[in-house]
Amino acid sequence: MESVGAFGYDLNNPVVLHLPESLSEISGIAYYPKDTAVFAIEDEDGLLYKIDLTQKKAVQKWRFDKKHDFEDVVLHDSIFYILISNGDIETVQFGKNDSVITNTSSFPGADKKTNEFESLYYDDSLHQLVLLCKKCGEDGNKIVTAWGYTIATQEYTPAVYTVDVEPITAKLQEEKMKLRPSAAAVNPLTNELYILSSIDHIIVITDLKGRFKELHQLDPALYKQAEGLAFTPSGDMIISNESHETGTATVLLLKNNRK
Repeated sequence: MESVGAFGYDLNNPVVLHLPESLSEISGIAYYPKDTAVFAIEDEDGLLYKIDLTQKKAVQKWRFDKKHDFEDVVLHDSIFYILISNGDIETVQFGKNDSVITNTSSFPGADKKTNEFESLYYDDSLHQLVLLCKKCGEDGNKIVTAWGYTIATQEYTPAVYTVDVEPITAKLQEEKMKLRPSAAAVNPLTNELYILSSIDHIIVITDLKGRFKELHQLDPALYKQAEGLAFTPSGDMIISNESHETGTATVLLLKNNRK
């Protein structure tokens, strides 16, 4: 069993919240401190969910779009930014009487289907949203490219940094491993980037330029298909799991116990 130590999280003993069947393919989460809740999306349908982490309230939902391959969600300045797998970003705002206002920015060359994204987070140092490639045509297996998205101009910036996969494969002693990010978020206490890879069952920690610092392996029994990652302002970590064909989808709560 991995020691908590300076890392601060006991990955083997999270608090587990079971989700209803409608969220069996939960794919992205954003923490909402006002209500101790997370907003969530799921892979196949344009529904935004609100999950009460105290489980005292029922799950709420709002429709914002039809069917798409929705992968991640970021809440910034009262606007939801929802990532589609081809790199498009759809904004969702609530208007009067819970009406929903949307707008979509198109990723350059999205129609060519050469790039796939599952991870979106906000970097305050860049003042940009950042998209991490899961599989991009020019990356191969040795790097993961990060794209920037400037909110004010709705413009994409290529290669704001890259993640070198070699230190990760060396740490795992798996030369043929392909890092496939499924979620990412900045830890507010350490200002480090946490990159979740569902297929590899790992969390990779880097600085905000993607330079490798450490990694932690995840128990597949608990993290069967981890697709969402978020932090509370106090540094607690939240991970969401798809149901992965058996059992229910879950939200895992990991208290910050940093020493």
